[in-house]
Amino acid sequence: MPQTAFRPNHMHIAWHDYTSHDATLPISAAPLREKASVIGRTGLMLLSCGTGAWRVRSSMNTLAEELGLVCAADIGLTSIEYTCFDGEQAFSQTLTLTSTGVNTSKLNRLEQFVAEFADICSRMTGEQLHTHLDEIEQVHGLYSPLMLGLAAALACGAFTFLLGGGWVEMILAFFGAGIGNAVRCKLSKHHLTLVLCTTVSVAAACLVYAGCLKIAEMTCGINVQHEAGYICSMLFIIPGFPFITSGIDMAKLDMRSGLERLSYAVIVLIATMAAWLMALALHLKPVDFLPLNLSMLQYIVFRLLTSFCGVFGFSIMFNSPVPLAMSAAVIGAISNTLRLELVDLASLPPAAAAFFAAMIAGLLASAYKKHSGFPRIAITVPSIVIMVPGLYLYRAIYNLGMMNLSISASWFASATLIILALPLGLIFARIMTDKMFRYCT
Repeated sequence: MPQTAFRPNHMHIAWHDYTSHDATLPISAAPLREKASVIGRTGLMLLSCGTGAWRVRSSMNTLAEELGLVCAADIGLTSIEYTCFDGEQAFSQTLTLTSTGVNTSKLNRLEQFVAEFADICSRMTGEQLHTHLDEIEQVHGLYSPLMLGLAAALACGAFTFLLGGGWVEMILAFFGAGIGNAVRCKLSKHHLTLVLCTTVSVAAACLVYAGCLKIAEMTCGINVQHEAGYICSMLFIIPGFPFITSGIDMAKLDMRSGLERLSYAVIVLIATMAAWLMALALHLKPVDFLPLNLSMLQYIVFRLLTSFCGVFGFSIMFNSPVPLAMSAAVIGAISNTLRLELVDLASLPPAAAAFFAAMIAGLLASAYKKHSGFPRIAITVPSIVIMVPGLYLYRAIYNLGMMNLSISASWFASATLIILALPLGLIFARIMTDKMFRYCT
C-alpha cells in the first residue's frame, strides 16, 4: 500500500488474497470464499458509482445465481453487509466505502461486466476476475477539475435562464459556478471532508459572482438587481442524485439506503448555509429576476437550448462520457421544456408538472436504453436533476436564517412537493417499462 500523510479510517481490502492458489480453477468451481469475494466487490463498486440499492442487489444476485449461490445483502449509502450460501456453508462480510459520489462511466463498465458474467465465469479464474475489476476500479474521473469547472459553469449558466435570469446573470453565474466547482474538485482530490468541500466551494462561487457583479457595475453601469443570479452560481452543489435515488430506494422498501441517501442530501443542504453567511457578508439578497420580455416561441426555443446545455453539463459532472451526456441532454431538453410549458400554458402546479416531466424522461430513457445499452439511471437522473428546485431550497434556507419563518415554510413546502414528485415520476415510468421492477420479489 502507498504511504499517505494520514492514517485512513477505512482499511484497504486485499482482494487478491481471497483467490485460490490453483491458477487454472475457473471461478465457477472455486471455493465459497473466492466466489463471495467477487460478488461483494462488484456490489461495493456499483455502490461507489452512486446507483441505488435495488440495482446493486440485483447485480449481486445475478452473479450469485451464475456461481450457484444464494446471496442476501443489506445495502446502505456507503456500506454492504452480505452473506452467501452454497447449501452447506455460509460466508458473511461487511464492506464499506470511504465516501460516496457519482461515476456513470464506471457504472456503465460494471453493468457490462455483470451482463457478460454468464459467459466468462466458466473460463476465468478468481484472480483474473479481480484483475479485471482492478482495471474497472481505475476508471476515475474522465475530466480534469478545469473541465468539470466548465461543465458546472455551462450547467449553472443554463439553469439561470430556466429560473428567469437574463444574459447578465447567466454570464456571472457561469464564472461563479465554474470557479466554485473547480475548487470543490480540487479539494475532493485531496480527500477533504464533504462539509468542508461544500462550504468552501459555495463560498467561492458567491464571492466570484459578487466580485464580477461589482466590476460590471463600476465599468458597465450594470443594474444592481442582477444580484438575483448569485443563487444560480452555486446550484452545482444541489444533491440531485441522492435526492432522486433515495426516493427510488424507498419505493422498493430499501429503507436503509433510501433514508441514508436522504440524510446525505440534507447534510449537503445544511453545508450550503455558508451561502447564506456569504450573502450577509456581501449584502446579497435573493430578489426577483428582472423581466425578460420574450415571446412564447422564444421562450420555448431558449428553454430547449438551455435545458440541453444544463443537462449536458450536469452529466459531465457525473463523469458521463460525451455520447451518454448527449443522450441525457436530449431527453432532458424535451422533458424539462415540457415541464415549464405545463406550468405556463396549462397552469399546472409545479409539482404535478415535475411528475409528468420525470415520467416522460423515464419512458424516453427506457426506450433509448434498449438501443444504446447505457444504464437507465445514468440517463434518467441527469436528465431530471435540472428540475430539482435548488432556488426554492436556498430561498427557504435564507428566509429561515433571517427568521422569516412563514416565507421559509412556504418555499420548503413547494420544494418538498417537487422533490417528491421527481422520483415518483421515474418510479411510474419504471413500473410501466420494467417487469422486474414492477413486482415486489
